[in-house]
Amino acid sequence: AGTPRQGYPVEIQVLWIHALGVMARLTAKKTYGEWQRKAIRSFQRFFIRKDGHGLCDCLHGDAGQTAENSVPDDAIRPNQLLAVTLCDFLPHDIAVSILDACNSLMIPGGNRSLDDADVIVEQPVWGDGRLLNNPSHPYIGRYEGDEDTRRKPAYHNGTAWGWTMPMFCEAMLKVYGDSARDAARCLLETVAIPMQKGCLGHIPEIYDGDAPHRGRGCPAQAWSVSEAFRVWKLLNDTQIPNEGKITKIQ
Repeated sequence: AGTPRQGYPVEIQVLWIHALGVMARLTAKKTYGEWQRKAIRSFQRFFIRKDGHGLCDCLHGDAGQTAENSVPDDAIRPNQLLAVTLCDFLPHDIAVSILDACNSLMIPGGNRSLDDADVIVEQPVWGDGRLLNNPSHPYIGRYEGDEDTRRKPAYHNGTAWGWTMPMFCEAMLKVYGDSARDAARCLLETVAIPMQKGCLGHIPEIYDGDAPHRGRGCPAQAWSVSEAFRVWKLLNDTQIPNEGKITKIQ
């Protein structure tokens, strides 16, 4: 069982565009910059949603099928936030629409992996020849039950993740500038709620998308903590003592 995203997932395109930009800066080869500009044009053509709700999460297609002939879906997932935090090629109004679309995914300390809403382009999840979800309303709000038939289908279809929520706060700062700094800090500080439950002082890997948003998976997840810390530092513009050095813990 897995999330049906064969084709062109939005975050893979963003990471590719970002990588091409890195290579263009690090080398003297003009081809990287040319490829990046071409990829940006294609991205803007195919991934910006016509209804104003941010970006398409995936252009669904079989192996070898072109983006032009693939089917753009309407599922709202947080993956599109990378297009704001990693790159600067989107118009401001599109970046705003991405934040607006992802706002419904927020929970205290986390970000749902899928909006709790109907979809036009169905998202069926199959396992052992059986349909495991409601394709027209694929959201699953609790990460519990049998591993293969319940938890795996929920993992990227409603389960909230700790590491993606700070990215929303970072996107707020990038889109709205200093005027959003206080609001972004307040939002990021909701990680204090799960830190006082479960494994005290730590942030879990995932949460139930449904209230009361019980922590699931790994109770002390490195990427949840590191992203919260990275964006906290960014929002507070704080220099950390001994940064970059290994400190012996007594």
